Amino acid sequence: MACPPPSSLEDSVQLRIFKIIVIGDSNVGKTCLTFRFCGGSFPGSSEATIGVDFKEKTVEIDGERIKVQVWDTAGQERFHTLVEHYYRNVHGVVFVYDVTKLSSFHNLRTWLQECEGHAACFGTSGLSGNKSDLKEQVEVPPGLALSFAQAHKMTLFETSAKDPITGTDCGEHIYCPFAL
Repeated sequence: MACPPPSSLEDSVQLRIFKIIVIGDSNVGKTCLTFRFCGGSFPGSSEATIGVDFKEKTVEIDGERIKVQVWDTAGQERFHTLVEHYYRNVHGVVFVYDVTKLSSFHNLRTWLQECEGHAACFGTSGLSGNKSDLKEQVEVPPGLALSFAQAHKMTLFETSAKDPITGTDCGEHIYCPFAL
């Protein structure tokens, strides 16, 4: 049986694909950032990720349509052996911490070491401090995060997946630079 012809020339064009893995502690908002970027909204509720969740979005950058695949990983220790397989062939890594939880920031060193254990992770990386809408509860000073990002040659983004004002474009700024 033959495949039906593409409905348009655009459908037949092969898109470049960029694989991005999102890592960090549990409950820092990795899934919510992914939902915001891929679906354009904040999920009303989200359950803990088991292993890895996959989402994708086609974006246009400099006139080229590009498929961005976002691999949202589980933050719990018990799933680390499952997650190892998803580090392969990544184009970028986004490390996420919760600006209201200093321990999630301190644990970035562990996540960085885990990532460095996989040769594929020596590509581009970004650092995203999530939940910036909770200004009264911030525990991670922006200067501390900036120093960490600079020391590890990362771009820093402080955002809120929940706040539609700062969250609407956050995914474009966090995930799309990997496709350039």
